[in-house]
Amino acid sequence: MPAILEVKGLKTQFLVRGGVVRAVDGIDLRVNRGETVGIVGESGSGKSMTALSILRLVPEPGKIVEGSITFDGRDVLAMNRDELRKFRGNDVSMIFQDPMSSLNPVLKVGYQIEEAMKSHDRFSAEESKSRVPMLLRRVRIPDADRRAKEFPHQFSGGMRQRAMIAMGLSNEPDVLIADEPTTALDVTVQAQILQQLRDLNRELGTAIVLITHNMAVVANICTWVVVMYAGRVVEQGPTAEIFRSPQHPYTWSLLRSIPRIDEKLGGKLLTISGLPPDLTNLPPGCKFHPRCRFTVDRCFTEEPDLFNVGPQHESRCWVQMDNVPDPDSDLREAPVVPLEEDAGALVIAGEESAAAV
Repeated sequence: MPAILEVKGLKTQFLVRGGVVRAVDGIDLRVNRGETVGIVGESGSGKSMTALSILRLVPEPGKIVEGSITFDGRDVLAMNRDELRKFRGNDVSMIFQDPMSSLNPVLKVGYQIEEAMKSHDRFSAEESKSRVPMLLRRVRIPDADRRAKEFPHQFSGGMRQRAMIAMGLSNEPDVLIADEPTTALDVTVQAQILQQLRDLNRELGTAIVLITHNMAVVANICTWVVVMYAGRVVEQGPTAEIFRSPQHPYTWSLLRSIPRIDEKLGGKLLTISGLPPDLTNLPPGCKFHPRCRFTVDRCFTEEPDLFNVGPQHESRCWVQMDNVPDPDSDLREAPVVPLEEDAGALVIAGEESAAAV
């Protein structure tokens, strides 16, 4: 199936006083029609900047320096101002993290949704106005005609987020990018928003790119997962496969750091030691190696490519977690079997193992 949105070798950088910030560093991303893709990782991993790059909304002094972005066969990076205006909203729209900062506090909610349609010329002024209550009802806002005449501060947090979804869908885009749509919402409202996105994907066929640090949210709604670290894709594949058998130590660590109902009582959640790297001064070799407990010698000097580790499953690591004997052991003295025989000796927690691989 041809992808509706395809990103290849994308690099977005910021030239700052301290050097060059490699916010997005050569990622590939593919979104098929009607698919739900989750992009996950810690804060600063490049998730939101990837979305802004796709829409060519990178703030100054950032710029896209390399790569390609293709939507339905069209080169997004070659679009002029008029083409770009139609692309944003008509073809791809975005729901930003904080609806209160995205909505204008002095304009009524219905008016703002109406303006989003009028500004993209897909609907006439009369059609735009008449569609507002329908859009609010679609996202489960009751008494839509009255609520359309209210201001953002009169909406609850969950209702503001649903209003932003209505605005994002107002021009019937093929792809909806949702950047942390459930952040700062209580779990009940989170469930409602996720159900709303799931329904819209099923009923309208809208492809959804969900950006989040919450792995549980991804498991709930996405069919494909892209894991990012330090501006790179470190693992990607079908959601069920990633959750059942994560192959990159970073993905494995993320999944071990969230509570699970099938864990033994009294067990401890895993913490990932250290901090994400400085994007102006990235470490040599694998960018995750300063925080990884499963390193081999070449992790310190050579950065791996994305390897095929299963059907439609890729991992950027010299080690596969399937080759780690008892990774949950506190001692972890058994050697890791690297992807290549000459990878060298195992290093655990910064100390060289006596066992050679």
